[in-house]
Amino acid sequence: MYPNIARPSILFIALAWFVPAMSMAQQLDPILKELISKGLDKSHSINVHDLDTEQAKVDQNLAKTVFLPKVTLNGSFTRLNDDITFDDDTQNLLIGTQKLLIKEAIGIPFYDPFPGNIPLKEVPNLQNKNILKSSVDLDWVLFSGLEVTNAIQASKHKEASLNYVGNAEKDKIALKIIETYDKLALVYASKRVLTTSENYLNEQEFYVKKAIGNGLATPISRKKIELAQQQLASKELEFNHNKTVLIEVLHQLTGESRENLALLDPQLQSFSTTSVSGTEKRNEIKALEEAEKASLYKSKMEKSNFIPKLALKGHYEFIEDDLSLLDPIWFIGAGIKWNVFDGFQSQLKSKKSTIESQKYREQIEEAEEMIALSIIEAQLTYESSLQNTKIVQKEIDLASATYNMVDKQFKNNLAPINDVLDALTDLEKANFKLQESFFGQRRAIANLLHAKGILTSFYN
Repeated sequence: MYPNIARPSILFIALAWFVPAMSMAQQLDPILKELISKGLDKSHSINVHDLDTEQAKVDQNLAKTVFLPKVTLNGSFTRLNDDITFDDDTQNLLIGTQKLLIKEAIGIPFYDPFPGNIPLKEVPNLQNKNILKSSVDLDWVLFSGLEVTNAIQASKHKEASLNYVGNAEKDKIALKIIETYDKLALVYASKRVLTTSENYLNEQEFYVKKAIGNGLATPISRKKIELAQQQLASKELEFNHNKTVLIEVLHQLTGESRENLALLDPQLQSFSTTSVSGTEKRNEIKALEEAEKASLYKSKMEKSNFIPKLALKGHYEFIEDDLSLLDPIWFIGAGIKWNVFDGFQSQLKSKKSTIESQKYREQIEEAEEMIALSIIEAQLTYESSLQNTKIVQKEIDLASATYNMVDKQFKNNLAPINDVLDALTDLEKANFKLQESFFGQRRAIANLLHAKGILTSFYN
């Protein structure tokens, strides 16, 4: 008979760390939510999506600037090899005409000679060889034939599509962080299982030593205990390796320091079925729908190439001295541009964009079918995990009762130490299976939230 040392029931100890895992949390652990937030801020892929969205906004502004007047200041200096003048006959004609006008003005008869004391103006050059110019031009599109309007709408829907793509990427990153966090919680749960086993091995070692001292057991029993302790130490080493790897993964995903992550003590908590009620349209579907609309507006934009465009143009010269006799000082005018026939290019481009929108429609329908299937699969997986948890709990009850019975038999010399160690191993496996079941529940519920399009509300 071994000394009867008071100790808590193994079932009570197992339940001591089992109960927190069964709390029906409606939201994620605040620490996990903070890690997700840091992960979303750090993610390079999300940052790239944000930059793509900014580019789409810039495209909208570029399209809008078409209707703003463009003002251009010009300046130039040109030196010709010589002045540009009239030919000799034209110069003689201009001088003769000047003389006739003067004679008529002072009353000299037509056939009388022109007085020599009256000066004549020289014939001006058509263009001086030194040309200094400074001017301003105005170009203003008044009507683009709806091309700009459709381009702006296409760009807006493209921006919306990119936003939804970014949100879908955020959900994927959140799922990855949740999974890694839960894996870390599972590792810590295995540590608690190992700690419980270690306590019982120490207790059995105490009993065996007492029994050997009283001549009721052989040193072989102690060696078997020592072997079990070494096997347990090997499992603890594996725990440390897994912990290190998962902390490194979380560090890369979130940017949180390894020191802070090492201080975490995550718990595997399950969600209630009410927390996954309701369904929203997935971000992937929204992104495809917006891309479809963008393609349709792009098609309209390319069709509008046949609508006449109206523009205003103005010009003003600041320096008049070097202008040629034919150059105006200023002008303003309106023009119309009408592409009557462009070799079917606009029609073919519009058709290409229409086909692109049809491709998006097919992708939308396919995605909706796949999402509907994923919801069913996730729901069934979740229900299966709940049933599996109930089964494992029964296994724990059985393993606990078996261990207590074998332990009593061993102390009364009715069972060998091997039976005690086997019963302890079975209990250890059952406890760990329970934590794996909790892990499976959380994976199923996270996938179900994602499939239903409501995951974002759980980590925002």
